[in-house]
Amino acid sequence: MEKTVTEAINYRRSVRIFREDLELDSEKVKQCIQNSTLAATSSNLQLWEFYHVKDKEVLKKMTVACLGQNAAKYSKEMVVVVARKDLWRKRAQANISFLKAGMGDKKPSEYSGREKFALNYYSKLIPTVYFDILGILGWIKFLIFQLVGLFKPTYRQVRNSDMRIVAHKSAGLAAQNFMISMAAMGYDTCPMEGSDTWRVKKILGLPQGAEINMVIGCGIRDEKGIYGERFRIPFKEVYREV
Repeated sequence: MEKTVTEAINYRRSVRIFREDLELDSEKVKQCIQNSTLAATSSNLQLWEFYHVKDKEVLKKMTVACLGQNAAKYSKEMVVVVARKDLWRKRAQANISFLKAGMGDKKPSEYSGREKFALNYYSKLIPTVYFDILGILGWIKFLIFQLVGLFKPTYRQVRNSDMRIVAHKSAGLAAQNFMISMAAMGYDTCPMEGSDTWRVKKILGLPQGAEINMVIGCGIRDEKGIYGERFRIPFKEVYREV
């Protein structure tokens, strides 16, 4: 029986050593990855990909790329979460196609105001924010938006570095969906930021524009796999009611 959301969140720990005698059901892991794709994502662009690593030889290479840490060495499988900001055109067009399919066989002149706004969002606004040339255009847009912001509330994060952060935030939300889903099934994970991302990209055959968000080791926890009691800053220090 799967755990409730609260039970799964409490069960989830970063497990560094997984049991060597127990295997994962790869189809269940795949289902958890599918749950990842239901995460919230900026502008519904879904600028992510997920690489489900099961091959033993590839896992060995990934362990080296993850600096030999235990969470990689003992993993039965790995999931690599990849941010794909470079796919913004393709994903924007996918949204446009989806919207038009839902609108039915209508002429553009017959679109409602809301429909026109949605289509313009992906055909005009998204290119305005995401398109850049060597970072130069991003800085020009940034300065323009800052000036506009002096007179009215406006979106300000329009540089190339800002949009990279947006893509990684969405990928991180998807990664959390995956880890909570795994915990709900009684499986364990460990997100690893400590890796040679160039080597990870080479192992997976990723293009230059792809960026590693995190590598997640997967397995079933060994009794020595959790290194200590969970520590969290007292809630009253991080909670602010406004």
